[in-house]
Amino acid sequence: MQTYAVCPRWSDAYLRCMDSVTHIVLGACIGEAMLGRNIGRKAMLWGAAAQSLPDIDFVAGFWMDLPHELLAHRGFTHSILFMLLAAPALGIWAERLHRPHDTSLKRFIAFFVVEVSAHLLLDACNNYGVGWFEPFSETRISFNCIYVADPFFTLVPCFAGLILLFRVAGRQKRIRWAMTGILWPLCYLAVSVANKVAVERSMMQQAVRQGISFHRHFTTPAPLNSWLWYLVLEDERGFRAGYRSVFDGDKPLELRYFPRNDSLLQAVHDHEEVMLLKKFSQGYYTIEKRADTLLFNDLRFGRILGWEVPGAGFVFHYYITHPADNDLIVQRGRFSGWNLQTPFRMWRRIRG
Repeated sequence: MQTYAVCPRWSDAYLRCMDSVTHIVLGACIGEAMLGRNIGRKAMLWGAAAQSLPDIDFVAGFWMDLPHELLAHRGFTHSILFMLLAAPALGIWAERLHRPHDTSLKRFIAFFVVEVSAHLLLDACNNYGVGWFEPFSETRISFNCIYVADPFFTLVPCFAGLILLFRVAGRQKRIRWAMTGILWPLCYLAVSVANKVAVERSMMQQAVRQGISFHRHFTTPAPLNSWLWYLVLEDERGFRAGYRSVFDGDKPLELRYFPRNDSLLQAVHDHEEVMLLKKFSQGYYTIEKRADTLLFNDLRFGRILGWEVPGAGFVFHYYITHPADNDLIVQRGRFSGWNLQTPFRMWRRIRG
């Protein structure tokens, strides 16, 4: 059967679009639930806008180089301080704009607190990391429990949002659809957390049985689902990485070893871009040499088709010695090599 590879540009567009759509539709459903009775369908518009507001930091990419942009994205605009500043300002604006009305300023402010906080919490659930405590701390929060663009999370609130926008009349029906759009992703997130706990418990048990020692680890979902997980276990010299399904049972861990290779950075270890990349990766990185090129691999974003290709490269790879080649950075390899058969092969791997 003929297969067709996924175009990198389309895969990059999918990730960016799905991430934005998730915030828009969830924000619209929250808007309908909290303010729909007071200001009608305008509540959905306010919700979609407020839920999208933290991503205004994308403009930083217009004048920053990539290492600085990586740390600027999901930085201050994804902080608790930003939420505390933005919510009252938006609340005052909305309250004045909709006069006359019978809705208190406190209710408007509470609405925007919920919307912006929901964005901050949702972004913290994937593996990029968010700066909740900036500018007071550079610590990035990453719960690593849901993929950045998971269709199982997004499609139901998207459908509910479209129904609310174009078809449903009557307050009770609108509330039911809005709550469907809110509760489905919450339930799916709970399932994903449960899957993470199960995978980590199984990983720990198998590591003990196989005599694998490590002092730090993380687990994060493989693309587009929450049943196949990517594992990284760190020791003194490097990392063991592999994939595990929630249905693997007592199957041994299948891990590939990647030395950190810090010695390759001797000539550039104090360069600003290298220091920024190390900070961004939270220490989960390896250095790789290809011909005359040094690659910085951030292990947190997984390997390209790693569950079926033993020697797969890493999704995030930064060319230290050829910085002009660093275009798509994180999204560059997420769907590289995918074709029409890939979801079926992934499903077979998920089944264990």
